[in-house]
Amino acid sequence: MLVAGSYQYPTMESVIYGKPAAEALREEAERLGAKRVYLIVSRTLNSKTDEIEKIRKALGERHAETFDGVPQHTTREAVVQIARRAKEVKADLVVAIGGGSVVDAAKIVLMCMEHEIFEQDGLDGFETTPERRFGQFRTPKVRMIAIPSTLSGGEYNSGALVTDTRRKLKQIFNHPMMMPRSIILDPAMTKYTPEKLWLGSGTRAMDHGIEAICSSRPNVLVDAVCQQGLRYLNDGLRRTRSNPNDEAARLNCQLGSWLSAFGLQARVPMGASHAIGHVLGGTCDVPHYFCTAVMMPSVLRYNRPATEAAQKAVAAALGAPGRDADEAFAEFVAELGLPRTLAEVGVAEDRFELIGKNAMLSIFTRANPQPIREPGDIIKILKSAT
Repeated sequence: MLVAGSYQYPTMESVIYGKPAAEALREEAERLGAKRVYLIVSRTLNSKTDEIEKIRKALGERHAETFDGVPQHTTREAVVQIARRAKEVKADLVVAIGGGSVVDAAKIVLMCMEHEIFEQDGLDGFETTPERRFGQFRTPKVRMIAIPSTLSGGEYNSGALVTDTRRKLKQIFNHPMMMPRSIILDPAMTKYTPEKLWLGSGTRAMDHGIEAICSSRPNVLVDAVCQQGLRYLNDGLRRTRSNPNDEAARLNCQLGSWLSAFGLQARVPMGASHAIGHVLGGTCDVPHYFCTAVMMPSVLRYNRPATEAAQKAVAAALGAPGRDADEAFAEFVAELGLPRTLAEVGVAEDRFELIGKNAMLSIFTRANPQPIREPGDIIKILKSAT
C-alpha cells in the first residue's frame, strides 16, 4: 500500500540552543539589523530575576521598551494596548520572553501593528473559523523572536490564541508570518517557572505530538520526529520533577517540546484535545497547562477506533509498549502530580453543554480523526474525564 502525504515547511528560520539567551538574542538582533527591539516579557522574569536585565544590557541601545503585563489566556484588551505602544516607539523587532500567553500576545501584536488595530473590536473578522483557516491579514513588516520559559510550544506555530473576555471565548488568529523568525532555547530561563506550570506545560507539548501522530492527516516525518519528542519529554519531565536544578533535563524538555511541535509546524490537523482545551481555558478559566492532563486520556479513548495503530506508537514513546495509550498517559500524569479530572480543575457537569457548543466552533473539532458531529459527542468525551 502506497503512503500519500505532504510536508509544509514553516516560515521559521532557526532554533538556537546551547548558549545564553542574552548572547543569542544580541547576535540575532545584529543579524537582522534591528534597531528598536520591543520586549514582551513575563512579569515574574522581569521583576523577580535578573534575566531580563541581562537581555536589556546585551541589546544596549537597540532596546526600545519592555512590557510585562500580559494576562493569562492573552486577552484582546491587552494585545491592542501593547500594539499601540510598540507602534509608538517604532519597534522593528518584537521579542517574546516567557510562557505561552506572552508568545501568543507577541504574535497578534505583529498583526495589530500592521493593521493599526488599537481597539479590540478591530480584531473582529480576522479570527479563524471551520471554513477559514487563515485570517485576512497582510504580511507583517515587523517580525518576532521567541525565548520560551515554559514548554507549551506555541512558539512553533503561526497561530495565536486570544480571549474575547466579553464573550468568554478563546479564538485563534493565524497567518504564516506570525511564526517567530527565530526561537532561542535556554534552560536557565526556565528555572524560575513554577513546578506545576512547568510540568503541566510539558503535557501540553505532548498534546501537540500525540494529536499529530493520531491526526486525520498523518505525515511520516512528523510521526518520527514527534515520537522522539515524546521520549524526550517523558524522560525530562520525570527528571526535573526529581531534581528541578537539572539543566540538562530541562534542555531535554525544551528539545522535546520543539520536536513534538513538528506537526504544528507542518500544519498537520490537531483534534479534540486542542478544541476542548481551548474552550476550557477561554470559557471556564482552566489554566491551559492543566487541560491536556485532564482531557487527553478521554480523547484517546474516544479516538481509539480510528487511531489504534497510532496509539500503539504513542504508548511505546511513553515507555509503555503494549499498553493502552490512554492508560499510559493517565499514569504519567499521576506520577507528575497533576490534576486528572474536570472536577479537580473546577469544571462541573452543568458547564458541559456550553463547552460542547463552543467546542463545535473549533477547526480542530472538524479535524478530529474520530468524527465529532454534534455537541453531544463532545459531552461524551467530557463525561469520560469526570
